[in-house]
Amino acid sequence: MRYSIGEFATITGVSTDTLRLYEKQDIIRPLKDHSNNYRYYNDLDVRSLLMSRWYRSMQIPLCDVSELINGGTSHQVMDKIEESKLNLEEQIRKSTLLLNKMNEIQAELGQIEERLQKCQIKQLPGRYRLKQTNQNRLLKESFLKGVVNEWMEMLPFTFFCFRIENWNETPDNDMIEYSWGVTLTEEDLMNLNVGISDGVEYLPPVRCLSSVIRTPAQENFSVNSFRFMLDKLAARGHKVTGNITGKLLLNEYIQEDPGSYLEINIPF
Repeated sequence: MRYSIGEFATITGVSTDTLRLYEKQDIIRPLKDHSNNYRYYNDLDVRSLLMSRWYRSMQIPLCDVSELINGGTSHQVMDKIEESKLNLEEQIRKSTLLLNKMNEIQAELGQIEERLQKCQIKQLPGRYRLKQTNQNRLLKESFLKGVVNEWMEMLPFTFFCFRIENWNETPDNDMIEYSWGVTLTEEDLMNLNVGISDGVEYLPPVRCLSSVIRTPAQENFSVNSFRFMLDKLAARGHKVTGNITGKLLLNEYIQEDPGSYLEINIPF
C-alpha cells in the first residue's frame, strides 16, 4: 500500500520536515509521481524509518545513520554505537564538572555575608592567570586576542582574579598597583584539558589569610579596604610573604548602592 507524505507522517509519528530530511540523506526513498511531483511511501519504508530513528535515539549522527541504512554491517553498527557512547560519556563528564562547579559557586555565594570583614585561614590551590588589565584599564596585547576568547568560553570555571603588583615596594603606601585577569585553578585546567599559552602566569598553592570585602561600584579598591586584615597579621607577628591576590565573587546591581564583593587573600 502507498501513502502520501502527510498520511505517512501521521501514521509513523514523524514530521513531514523530518521525512524530507531523511530523503535528502538517502535514508528513505519514496516513489515520485512525476505528473504531480507527489511522493509516496510504502509499508517497507517504515522499517528504514524506524531503524534510523533507533540509531538517532542513541545520538548517532544523521550522516552515519545514512551509511548504516545503506549497507552497514553489524560490526559497523557496533562501532558507531561505541563512538556515540564515548561522546556521551564525555558530555556526562563535562556536565558533572559543571554541576559540581555550580554547587561550589552557590556555596561560595551563600557564605558571603558570614565572611564579610571576617578573617579565616585558607589554602589556595595553584592557579593559572591571564593578565588582562593594568589597574582597571584593559590591555591591548596581541597575544590576548585568541586566548581570551578561549578562556571566556570556559566560564563559569574561569573567574576574575586580581594581583597586587608592587606590594613589596610600597607596603605602607595606599597607592597600590594591581591587575585583573581571567583565571583557572590548576585542577580545573587539567579537567578541561586546557593548554597553557604564552602570557599565562602561574600562581602556586599558598596559605593565606582570607576575607570578603564589599567595594563601591566604579571605585578602585585600596589598602584601606583590607587594612583590618593586615592589622590582624601584624598583631599575630606575621608578615606578608608573597603576592596579595583576590577574586571577584559577585557584582550587586542595586540602584541605591551598587557594589562588588571581593575575596582578598594575603599570603603569610
